[in-house]
Amino acid sequence: MGVTKIWAIKDSLSRVVGYAENAEKTEFSDMGQVLHYAQNSEKVTSGPEKTMYVTTLHCRRDHACEDMQYVKRHFNKTGGNLSYHCVQSFKTGEVSPELCHQLGVELARRMWGDRFQVLIATHFNTGTYHNHLVINSVSYKDGGKFNCDKRAFYRMREISDALCREHGLTVIEHPKGKTPRSLYFAEKMGADTRFQLMRKAIDYAICMSNDMERFGKILLELGYVLRYDEKLKYPTIRSVDSKKAVRLWRLGEDYEIQRIRQRIHERPLGVKYQCQFWYKEDQEKRRAKYPVPSQAQSITQLILTQSSLYRLYLHYCYLLGAIPKRKTPRKPFSPALRLELQRLDAITAQTRLLGREGLETAEQVSQFLARTQDQIQAVEKQRSGIYNRLRRCGDPQEQKALKAQRDSFTQLLSRLRKDRKNAQAILDKTPERCRYMECELALRQGLEPREKKKQRHMER
Repeated sequence: MGVTKIWAIKDSLSRVVGYAENAEKTEFSDMGQVLHYAQNSEKVTSGPEKTMYVTTLHCRRDHACEDMQYVKRHFNKTGGNLSYHCVQSFKTGEVSPELCHQLGVELARRMWGDRFQVLIATHFNTGTYHNHLVINSVSYKDGGKFNCDKRAFYRMREISDALCREHGLTVIEHPKGKTPRSLYFAEKMGADTRFQLMRKAIDYAICMSNDMERFGKILLELGYVLRYDEKLKYPTIRSVDSKKAVRLWRLGEDYEIQRIRQRIHERPLGVKYQCQFWYKEDQEKRRAKYPVPSQAQSITQLILTQSSLYRLYLHYCYLLGAIPKRKTPRKPFSPALRLELQRLDAITAQTRLLGREGLETAEQVSQFLARTQDQIQAVEKQRSGIYNRLRRCGDPQEQKALKAQRDSFTQLLSRLRKDRKNAQAILDKTPERCRYMECELALRQGLEPREKKKQRHMER
């Protein structure tokens, strides 16, 4: 399993000046440092044959830095990126030192061997065999510079994967990019992200199913639509209130369709789902407890025509389990509302604003937003005058009084800005939240009618 990455080596300003003044006095440029690191005898594979694990292409092994710098001076291209540093790493225990080095040399030949000077060194200092490849940024053949763009990176990765396949090594079929920081830390803290909710739903459906047909039906009752048709290149999953699907392999190796079939087949008979989940009430009880209106009128239309915004948000908080207060709050059924639990504080603040100001319609919220904006501008102007008076004031008592006025204006501005933010969020999020409520109430009653038709069509 070969993993590759590459980055540019740039010279610092002090070394660039020293190199420009007198190249002979510069002990190491950044390119020289990385070459020195790559050839470090303490990191190169130990043993009596350690010398065989450093190879160069189109330059002398003991004078690689001088040869690369000579090419740069010859073509008058001593600035910019000095070189590129590539690392090719393999799975622990999968390759020998000889094979690791052989794969690194072959990668260098196929990728850069016809135009660029390359040094290849095999290290074992991290516990796994990996290759360091240092590539001169200037071609010895025509003086052209290496363009390390996405196309070059993908070509390097394809060559490395092809070499792994030729030697019977494992290959990462679906390489993942960097996980966004917000998602990474949210999952690390145990928060219910969109992917995490999908994993929980799949785990629950696997434990409650004995075949793929039952698995798909349970996922649909939980608010997810699974597609694994032969026409699709990748099986996908999406929530019933979303049009954006997620490929199953993005959730992890245990959630690919082949692995799901295997987990269902290996599930012990009579196993019980131990994790906490929202699918606990019987479907018939839910239908009786949460009746659905007639087909002529959707749930969203019913809420908007018979409820004010304040009552709408109170009901939204009820569906989220925020009211009434309980020792163990009830969690919603739909994936969208379970994600909304992470924004419960903001939703509560918006509900309190509607109740405090007596706002019933979107037009009243827009008028309140305009009034709040005018108040913010007036208070900012007054506070600016206080700051100007403080600069010219020399009396300590007067300064104390002015600072008290300044602090009061700052507190007032903080409250007004929060009200402005909450009012704007109400205008922006209300249509989306009405759709979430419709999906939540439909799931409480049973399957959504549109998804029922799809399910029947798939069964045929």
